Amino acid sequence: MSSKLAVVTVTYSPGEHLEHFLRTLDDATSEKPQVVMADNGSTDGAPEAAEASHPRARLLRTGGNIGYGGAVNRAAAEIDDDIEFLVVANPDVRWSPGALDALVDAAERWPRAGALGPLVREPDGSVYPSAREVPGLVSGAGHAVLGKVWPGNPWTTRYRQEREAVGERAVGWLSGSCLLLRRSAFDSISGFDSRYFMYMEDVDLGDRLGRAGWLNVYVPTAEVTHAKGHAAGRHPELMLPAHHRSAYRFQADRHPHVWQAPLRLALRIGLAVRSKVAVAAAVRARRDGSD
Repeated sequence: MSSKLAVVTVTYSPGEHLEHFLRTLDDATSEKPQVVMADNGSTDGAPEAAEASHPRARLLRTGGNIGYGGAVNRAAAEIDDDIEFLVVANPDVRWSPGALDALVDAAERWPRAGALGPLVREPDGSVYPSAREVPGLVSGAGHAVLGKVWPGNPWTTRYRQEREAVGERAVGWLSGSCLLLRRSAFDSISGFDSRYFMYMEDVDLGDRLGRAGWLNVYVPTAEVTHAKGHAAGRHPELMLPAHHRSAYRFQADRHPHVWQAPLRLALRIGLAVRSKVAVAAAVRARRDGSD
């Protein structure tokens, strides 16, 4: 019997993480899904080694670093139309036994679920707030300005949803580090918005699924561990500005009218200033840590 699942992971010199991803995937589901590694220009040889040692893993070179969402869309276009569920997960995810089967079971219980996401643990075992509210202009600004200096502020608390009871529920959006996507839902909104090079593409996806009538469902009975930022953390001077550009695009797309132009300008300036401050702090912290 053919699998109802296909797995996509975007690789960019993933190192040893990719081997752990593929090895733990074997115990995450009773199915035998094809795995497409959409490679955005790895130079460490890890995707090639994975393809050679894992029969179901296929390497798809995207031709360059085309961004996360664009790479997922490129891989999805290669997957047979009769595949019911598309699994999108970072290569630095490690699967708990049965995690993927638990997500599929939940999808059967929630026929309007376009995306389902597991409980995500940090490497130290703590729970990452992977199920969140879609940020509005005010709540997003409050979180952006105060999230670091006052973590318990009401905007961050509401956005991160950390005080919600742990249970299966519909949420605003789910972390793109690990998602089970109903193929019909994914196709109905034309997949990820490839204008997002990285960051916020999962927020945008969840919001567009919701606007199209689908649900984003958090399934804490499924668990994964995410190493988080193995590539991004090495280059804060590149990644932090990319994050802020994506935040601007997300809000600008949702405030597109001519009369909202002053709002977009203020948002652009504010995020640019915040980006410079964040980069300076990250570079300083990296330099101090190497002393």
